[in-house]
Amino acid sequence: MKAGSNSKVVSGLLMLMLWAIPIHVGAQDTPVFVKGDGSTFASPIYRQWIEMFEKENSGVHLTYVSNGSGAGIHDVMLGTVDFAGTDGPLNKTQMLDFSTHRNCEILHFPTALGADVPIYNIPGVTQELRFTPDALAGIYLGEITKWNDSRIVQSTGVRLPPNDIVVVHRKDGSGTTYVWTDYLSKVSPKWRNEVGLGISVIWPVGLAGGGNQGVVELVDRTPYSIGYSELSYAIQQQLLYGSVENSSGRFIKASSASVTAAAAGVVDNMPDDFRVSITDAPGPTAYPISSFTWMLIPSVVAEPAKRDAMVGFLRWGLTTGQGILDGLSYAPLPQAVISREQSAIDRIRAANSGSAQSATSASAR
Repeated sequence: MKAGSNSKVVSGLLMLMLWAIPIHVGAQDTPVFVKGDGSTFASPIYRQWIEMFEKENSGVHLTYVSNGSGAGIHDVMLGTVDFAGTDGPLNKTQMLDFSTHRNCEILHFPTALGADVPIYNIPGVTQELRFTPDALAGIYLGEITKWNDSRIVQSTGVRLPPNDIVVVHRKDGSGTTYVWTDYLSKVSPKWRNEVGLGISVIWPVGLAGGGNQGVVELVDRTPYSIGYSELSYAIQQQLLYGSVENSSGRFIKASSASVTAAAAGVVDNMPDDFRVSITDAPGPTAYPISSFTWMLIPSVVAEPAKRDAMVGFLRWGLTTGQGILDGLSYAPLPQAVISREQSAIDRIRAANSGSAQSATSASAR
């Protein structure tokens, strides 16, 4: 082995040893309160992370309100919360607006991988349906109106009833909607031109539910309905969800492995700000409606203690927290992404520290 290879191995081992050391912000003389809100897609993750993190850091108290990515983006821009969760990255205009209002940058930190899945409630049908991109776009455009339409039946191979399809979508500004419409915009030129992508769009058809939980509950109580939700909500509600044809022509069901496969193709070319789409990703085993979910944190935090608590929580989530994602029906981040994030975290500084290296036991360990 060459000398250069030896140094890279030693460096990698040292980094792994550093990340293996438990992260503790430590007991605080004065309790530190950190507020977050936003993504319902990521809410199950942050609820579990907060519960576990607070047990190890008694002086830190975190809250996270699941009110949709749109609300989270709005609130972190106004400064009414300390961080936000989103499943749709901010666009250039939003980032410029943030820097204008807050006099600092807004930083995107991927925390996990998840999937939007097509959920359905068809009385008498218990089989897993298979959806082509054309079928999903046609249903949400209002062009496919009956469950026994040939564009659904041919790919599914299941006898379906002639009943009208009841389409369900989100009514709030939603990262889950961003992922869904980002996918439809890639696979359907008509959708892209007539509806487009965003955390909120003008829907051609359908009933509206609030949050992922609201959508799954609406589908659950509405016969012959179809909707979309983050995978964990579908599993929790015990709703059927279909597989989706990917760019390689294979029908893939959402899982930790298939979502990870969708991310694999973008890791090497991921931009420095981590804003990237992985819908309709290449690869025979990639699930096509996959996404990162991001934590949005201002680059300048007013209070050093709060900055330390937020950095400690984020580092904990990128290390210990990754271990619980499979159990929550999400996928852990690729290690290459985590490595880059560990360095990018140093860009978060306290307003009166004058340095991105504000003293913190969380970042020092």
